[in-house]
Amino acid sequence: MTPQKIRIIGVPMDLGQAQRGVDMGPSAIRYAELSNRLDELGYSVTDAGNIGVPIRDSLPGANVLPSIIKTCEQIYKAGYETCVDNSIPLFLGGDHSIAIGTIGGISNYQRTGVIWVDAHGDYNTPETSKSMNVHGMPLAVLLGKGLPELVNIGSKGAKLQAEDVVLIGLRDLDHHEKNMLKRSGVLVFTMRDIDEIGMHTVTKKSLKHLTHVERLHLSLDMDSIDPVIAPGVGTPVNGGLTIREAHLLMEMIADTKQLKSMDLVEINPILDTLNQTASLAVDLTVSAFGKSIL
Repeated sequence: MTPQKIRIIGVPMDLGQAQRGVDMGPSAIRYAELSNRLDELGYSVTDAGNIGVPIRDSLPGANVLPSIIKTCEQIYKAGYETCVDNSIPLFLGGDHSIAIGTIGGISNYQRTGVIWVDAHGDYNTPETSKSMNVHGMPLAVLLGKGLPELVNIGSKGAKLQAEDVVLIGLRDLDHHEKNMLKRSGVLVFTMRDIDEIGMHTVTKKSLKHLTHVERLHLSLDMDSIDPVIAPGVGTPVNGGLTIREAHLLMEMIADTKQLKSMDLVEINPILDTLNQTASLAVDLTVSAFGKSIL
Protein backbone atom coordinates (compact mmCIF):
# COMPACT_ATOMS: atom_id res chain seq x y z
CA MET A 1 0.00 0.00 0.00
CA THR A 2 1.34 3.46 -0.91
CA PRO A 3 1.95 5.48 2.26
CA GLN A 4 -0.10 8.61 2.79
CA LYS A 5 1.84 11.78 2.06
CA ILE A 6 2.39 14.68 4.48
CA ARG A 7 3.93 17.94 3.28
CA ILE A 8 5.42 20.14 6.01
CA ILE A 9 5.22 23.86 5.25
CA GLY A 10 6.88 26.35 7.59
CA VAL A 11 5.42 29.83 8.01
CA PRO A 12 7.77 31.84 10.25
CA MET A 13 5.41 34.80 10.58
CA ASP A 14 5.36 37.05 13.64
CA LEU A 15 3.53 39.94 11.97
CA GLY A 16 0.09 39.23 13.44
CA GLN A 17 1.00 40.11 17.02
CA ALA A 18 3.40 42.20 19.09
CA GLN A 19 5.39 39.51 20.92
CA ARG A 20 8.62 38.73 19.10
CA GLY A 21 10.03 35.22 18.72
CA VAL A 22 7.15 33.19 17.32
CA ASP A 23 8.82 33.33 13.90
CA MET A 24 11.29 30.76 15.28
CA GLY A 25 8.48 28.29 15.94
CA PRO A 26 8.97 26.23 12.75
CA SER A 27 12.66 25.70 13.56
CA ALA A 28 11.84 24.62 17.12
CA ILE A 29 9.27 22.10 15.88
CA ARG A 30 11.64 20.69 13.31
CA TYR A 31 14.37 20.45 15.96
CA ALA A 32 11.94 18.33 18.02
CA GLU A 33 12.07 15.76 15.17
CA LEU A 34 8.60 16.12 13.73
CA SER A 35 9.55 14.53 10.39
CA ASN A 36 11.17 11.48 11.98
CA ARG A 37 8.22 10.92 14.30
CA LEU A 38 5.77 11.00 11.38
CA ASP A 39 8.05 8.72 9.33
CA GLU A 40 7.87 6.18 12.16
CA LEU A 41 4.07 6.15 11.78
CA GLY A 42 4.44 5.11 8.14
CA TYR A 43 3.78 8.42 6.41
CA SER A 44 5.75 9.65 3.42
CA VAL A 45 6.96 13.02 4.70
CA THR A 46 8.30 15.89 2.61
CA ASP A 47 9.50 19.14 4.11
CA ALA A 48 8.79 21.93 1.64
CA GLY A 49 10.76 24.49 3.65
CA ASN A 50 9.41 27.88 4.66
CA ILE A 51 7.11 30.40 3.05
CA GLY A 52 9.05 33.66 2.68
CA VAL A 53 8.02 36.20 5.33
CA PRO A 54 9.48 39.72 5.64
CA ILE A 55 11.37 40.63 8.78
CA ARG A 56 9.17 42.93 10.86
CA ASP A 57 11.97 45.46 11.41
CA SER A 58 12.44 45.82 7.67
CA LEU A 59 8.89 47.04 7.10
CA PRO A 60 8.45 50.80 6.63
CA GLY A 61 6.57 52.43 9.49
CA ALA A 62 5.86 49.01 11.02
CA ASN A 63 2.95 48.62 8.57
CA VAL A 64 2.54 44.85 8.71
CA LEU A 65 -0.85 44.42 7.02
CA PRO A 66 0.36 44.31 3.38
CA SER A 67 2.96 41.69 4.32
CA ILE A 68 0.38 39.61 6.20
CA ILE A 69 -1.86 39.69 3.12
CA LYS A 70 0.98 38.75 0.76
CA THR A 71 2.15 35.91 3.01
CA CYS A 72 -1.37 34.53 3.47
CA GLU A 73 -1.88 34.60 -0.29
CA GLN A 74 1.19 32.37 -0.62
CA ILE A 75 -0.04 30.07 2.14
CA TYR A 76 -3.47 29.84 0.51
CA LYS A 77 -1.86 28.70 -2.74
CA ALA A 78 0.47 26.23 -0.97
CA GLY A 79 -2.41 24.66 0.95
CA TYR A 80 -4.59 24.29 -2.13
CA GLU A 81 -1.78 22.83 -4.24
CA THR A 82 -0.84 20.37 -1.52
CA CYS A 83 -4.41 19.09 -1.40
CA VAL A 84 -4.48 18.77 -5.20
CA ASP A 85 -1.33 16.66 -4.88
CA ASN A 86 -3.28 14.33 -2.55
CA SER A 87 -0.96 15.24 0.31
CA ILE A 88 -1.75 16.40 3.84
CA PRO A 89 -0.56 19.98 4.42
CA LEU A 90 0.98 20.41 7.89
CA PHE A 91 1.66 24.09 8.54
CA LEU A 92 4.16 25.16 11.19
CA GLY A 93 3.64 28.69 12.52
CA GLY A 94 4.25 31.39 13.29
CA ASP A 95 1.31 33.21 14.82
CA HIS A 96 -2.30 32.15 14.33
CA SER A 97 -2.97 34.70 11.60
CA ILE A 98 -1.49 32.13 9.19
CA ALA A 99 -4.82 30.29 9.42
CA ILE A 100 -6.39 32.91 7.16
CA GLY A 101 -4.28 31.43 4.37
CA THR A 102 -4.05 27.79 5.43
CA ILE A 103 -7.75 27.16 5.98
CA GLY A 104 -8.68 29.43 3.09
CA GLY A 105 -6.76 27.37 0.57
CA ILE A 106 -7.82 24.03 2.00
CA SER A 107 -11.52 24.91 2.13
CA ASN A 108 -11.27 26.12 -1.48
CA TYR A 109 -10.23 22.58 -2.40
CA GLN A 110 -13.03 20.90 -0.43
CA ARG A 111 -15.55 21.87 2.21
CA THR A 112 -13.76 21.37 5.51
CA GLY A 113 -14.73 20.98 9.15
CA VAL A 114 -12.42 22.90 11.46
CA ILE A 115 -11.50 21.97 15.03
CA TRP A 116 -9.93 25.13 16.47
CA VAL A 117 -8.13 24.46 19.77
CA ASP A 118 -7.22 27.69 21.52
CA ALA A 119 -7.32 29.65 24.77
CA HIS A 120 -8.71 32.55 22.76
CA GLY A 121 -11.61 32.98 20.37
CA ASP A 122 -9.64 34.69 17.57
CA TYR A 123 -12.99 36.23 16.64
CA ASN A 124 -12.18 39.92 16.91
CA THR A 125 -12.57 42.51 14.19
CA PRO A 126 -11.01 45.99 13.97
CA GLU A 127 -14.17 47.32 15.64
CA THR A 128 -13.82 45.04 18.69
CA SER A 129 -10.08 44.53 19.08
CA LYS A 130 -8.15 46.50 21.68
CA SER A 131 -4.74 45.49 20.35
CA MET A 132 -5.59 45.41 16.61
CA ASN A 133 -3.35 42.34 16.35
CA VAL A 134 -4.38 40.20 13.38
CA HIS A 135 -3.65 36.94 15.24
CA GLY A 136 -6.77 37.70 17.29
CA MET A 137 -8.92 37.92 14.15
CA PRO A 138 -8.36 34.91 11.84
CA LEU A 139 -11.51 32.96 12.67
CA ALA A 140 -13.67 36.04 12.18
CA VAL A 141 -11.93 36.69 8.85
CA LEU A 142 -12.50 33.12 7.68
CA LEU A 143 -16.19 33.52 8.48
CA GLY A 144 -16.35 36.70 6.42
CA LYS A 145 -16.00 39.39 9.09
CA GLY A 146 -13.42 42.14 9.37
CA LEU A 147 -11.14 43.91 6.91
CA PRO A 148 -12.19 43.16 3.30
CA GLU A 149 -8.55 42.86 2.23
CA LEU A 150 -8.16 39.98 4.69
CA VAL A 151 -11.56 38.41 4.01
CA ASN A 152 -10.85 38.36 0.26
CA ILE A 153 -7.43 36.67 0.44
CA GLY A 154 -7.26 33.93 -2.19
CA SER A 155 -10.90 34.32 -3.20
CA LYS A 156 -13.70 36.69 -2.36
CA GLY A 157 -15.78 36.29 0.75
CA ALA A 158 -16.03 33.87 3.66
CA LYS A 159 -14.04 30.64 3.48
CA LEU A 160 -15.97 28.78 6.18
CA GLN A 161 -19.55 28.35 7.33
CA ALA A 162 -20.23 28.68 11.04
CA GLU A 163 -21.67 25.17 11.28
CA ASP A 164 -18.34 23.81 10.03
CA VAL A 165 -16.37 25.13 13.04
CA VAL A 166 -15.86 23.93 16.60
CA LEU A 167 -13.86 25.88 19.18
CA ILE A 168 -12.32 23.96 22.10
CA GLY A 169 -10.47 25.17 25.19
CA LEU A 170 -11.54 28.82 25.36
CA ARG A 171 -10.85 30.71 28.58
CA ASP A 172 -9.87 34.27 27.61
CA LEU A 173 -12.29 36.33 25.51
CA ASP A 174 -12.70 40.07 24.99
CA HIS A 175 -16.11 41.47 25.96
CA HIS A 176 -17.37 42.27 22.46
CA GLU A 177 -15.74 39.14 21.06
CA LYS A 178 -17.71 37.06 23.56
CA ASN A 179 -21.00 38.57 22.40
CA MET A 180 -20.10 38.04 18.74
CA LEU A 181 -19.20 34.40 19.35
CA LYS A 182 -22.52 33.78 21.09
CA ARG A 183 -24.31 34.98 17.97
CA SER A 184 -21.96 33.35 15.46
CA GLY A 185 -23.40 29.85 15.13
CA VAL A 186 -19.99 28.33 15.91
CA LEU A 187 -20.03 25.43 18.38
CA VAL A 188 -17.97 26.48 21.40
CA PHE A 189 -16.58 24.43 24.30
CA THR A 190 -14.91 26.47 27.02
CA MET A 191 -12.62 25.13 29.74
CA ARG A 192 -15.65 25.11 32.04
CA ASP A 193 -17.39 22.73 29.63
CA ILE A 194 -14.32 20.48 29.69
CA ASP A 195 -14.27 20.62 33.50
CA GLU A 196 -17.97 19.74 33.73
CA ILE A 197 -18.42 17.05 31.10
CA GLY A 198 -14.86 15.96 30.34
CA MET A 199 -12.74 15.98 27.20
CA HIS A 200 -14.15 12.66 25.96
CA THR A 201 -17.69 14.05 25.79
CA VAL A 202 -16.52 17.40 24.38
CA THR A 203 -14.60 15.67 21.59
CA LYS A 204 -17.41 13.23 20.88
CA LYS A 205 -19.90 16.10 20.55
CA SER A 206 -17.46 18.05 18.38
CA LEU A 207 -16.90 15.20 15.96
CA LYS A 208 -20.62 14.44 15.79
CA HIS A 209 -21.23 18.10 14.98
CA LEU A 210 -18.89 17.80 11.99
CA THR A 211 -20.16 14.53 10.51
CA HIS A 212 -21.64 16.46 7.56
CA VAL A 213 -18.12 17.05 6.19
CA GLU A 214 -15.67 14.42 4.97
CA ARG A 215 -12.54 16.42 5.70
CA LEU A 216 -11.23 17.72 9.06
CA HIS A 217 -8.68 20.45 9.69
CA LEU A 218 -7.06 20.81 13.11
CA SER A 219 -5.85 24.29 14.06
CA LEU A 220 -3.84 23.79 17.25
CA ASP A 221 -2.71 26.88 19.12
CA MET A 222 -0.28 25.78 21.81
CA ASP A 223 -1.62 28.40 24.24
CA SER A 224 -4.60 26.07 24.58
CA ILE A 225 -2.36 23.94 26.81
CA ASP A 226 -1.79 25.00 30.41
CA PRO A 227 1.33 27.22 30.52
CA VAL A 228 2.78 25.16 33.37
CA ILE A 229 3.47 22.45 30.79
CA ALA A 230 3.62 24.64 27.66
CA PRO A 231 5.35 27.87 28.70
CA GLY A 232 6.71 28.79 25.27
CA VAL A 233 3.76 30.84 24.00
CA GLY A 234 3.26 34.58 23.67
CA THR A 235 -0.20 34.84 25.24
CA PRO A 236 -0.32 32.27 28.08
CA VAL A 237 -3.52 31.86 30.10
CA ASN A 238 -3.64 29.77 33.28
CA GLY A 239 -6.08 26.89 33.57
CA GLY A 240 -5.56 25.26 30.19
CA LEU A 241 -5.67 21.73 28.88
CA THR A 242 -3.67 19.03 30.63
CA ILE A 243 -1.37 16.74 28.70
CA ARG A 244 -3.84 13.87 28.86
CA GLU A 245 -6.83 16.02 27.88
CA ALA A 246 -4.91 17.27 24.86
CA HIS A 247 -3.73 13.78 23.89
CA LEU A 248 -7.23 12.35 24.22
CA LEU A 249 -8.54 15.03 21.87
CA MET A 250 -5.80 14.21 19.37
CA GLU A 251 -6.33 10.45 19.66
CA MET A 252 -10.07 10.73 19.09
CA ILE A 253 -9.50 12.93 16.04
CA ALA A 254 -7.06 10.32 14.72
CA ASP A 255 -9.70 7.61 15.18
CA THR A 256 -11.93 9.30 12.60
CA LYS A 257 -9.32 8.85 9.83
CA GLN A 258 -10.57 12.19 8.47
CA LEU A 259 -7.77 14.53 9.54
CA LYS A 260 -6.53 15.94 6.22
CA SER A 261 -4.70 19.12 7.26
CA MET A 262 -3.32 20.88 10.33
CA ASP A 263 -1.91 24.13 11.71
CA LEU A 264 0.53 24.11 14.62
CA VAL A 265 0.95 27.67 15.84
CA GLU A 266 2.08 30.20 18.45
CA ILE A 267 5.21 28.43 19.74
CA ASN A 268 7.73 31.00 20.95
CA PRO A 269 11.14 29.40 21.69
CA ILE A 270 12.40 32.59 23.37
CA LEU A 271 9.83 32.09 26.13
CA ASP A 272 10.21 28.31 26.31
CA THR A 273 12.18 26.04 28.62
CA LEU A 274 14.48 23.54 26.88
CA ASN A 275 12.13 23.42 23.86
CA GLN A 276 9.48 21.62 25.91
CA THR A 277 6.54 23.38 24.22
CA ALA A 278 7.73 22.40 20.74
CA SER A 279 8.41 18.85 21.93
CA LEU A 280 4.90 18.59 23.36
CA ALA A 281 3.52 20.01 20.11
CA VAL A 282 5.25 17.23 18.19
CA ASP A 283 3.91 14.62 20.62
CA LEU A 284 0.38 15.93 20.12
CA THR A 285 0.78 16.07 16.36
CA VAL A 286 1.83 12.44 16.05
CA SER A 287 -1.11 11.50 18.29
CA ALA A 288 -3.43 13.36 15.91
CA PHE A 289 -1.95 11.42 13.00
CA GLY A 290 -2.40 8.02 14.57
CA LYS A 291 0.19 7.23 17.26
CA SER A 292 -1.52 5.18 19.94
CA ILE A 293 -0.56 3.74 23.30
CA LEU A 294 -1.26 0.17 22.16
